[in-house]
Amino acid sequence: MTDCCRVLVLISGNGSNLQAIIDGCDDNVSAEVVGVISNKPDAYGLIRAHQSEIDTSCIIARKDETRVQYDQRLKQAIEKYQPDLIVLAGFMRILSDEFVSQYLGKMINIHPSLLPKYTGLNTHQRAIEAKDAEHGASVHFVIPQLDAGPVILQAKVPVYEEDDIDTLASRVHEQEHAIYPLVVKWFSLQRLKMVNNIAYLDDKAIGVHGYAPD
Repeated sequence: MTDCCRVLVLISGNGSNLQAIIDGCDDNVSAEVVGVISNKPDAYGLIRAHQSEIDTSCIIARKDETRVQYDQRLKQAIEKYQPDLIVLAGFMRILSDEFVSQYLGKMINIHPSLLPKYTGLNTHQRAIEAKDAEHGASVHFVIPQLDAGPVILQAKVPVYEEDDIDTLASRVHEQEHAIYPLVVKWFSLQRLKMVNNIAYLDDKAIGVHGYAPD
């Protein structure tokens, strides 16, 4: 890794976590967002990147293209930026096992649940329907199995009886914007790594529910 960690962010939409990471890197001289890739040309996150003078690429899926074929084009776009860390920030595509395997230990994702609870979609709705007392978000390393990589850090929020999907999602998003830039900073300072499918911070194995200070 170079002195400054080269961060590449993949998005599909609004890019609020992208913005939090950009802002975090402004305060963190060890990391720089060198590029943003979207699979949607109208993603507002591309405008956020332009406003911060960050280079962007848009890799749109072609008709009748397989997932593997798309991922090959995505890899070509990624390699342009020579990233040290790839950050999935609302990138709404399932990546092929072959693709993910090339970036093991160099790719992280944020998922809106307290993993291993509620992998996949509709996490806020599922938490409400289950009458959970708490919900939250998890930052994890990406492995071929969906939402199954080792958890690095979680943030919990209460679930109130009067909550709907929007109010709960808003509370979770606020916490996402706090924890995602922190994990990027840990990685950029070479404090964070994944070895044999286990996440380590400062050479200490992180528990199954993410880092928890003593």
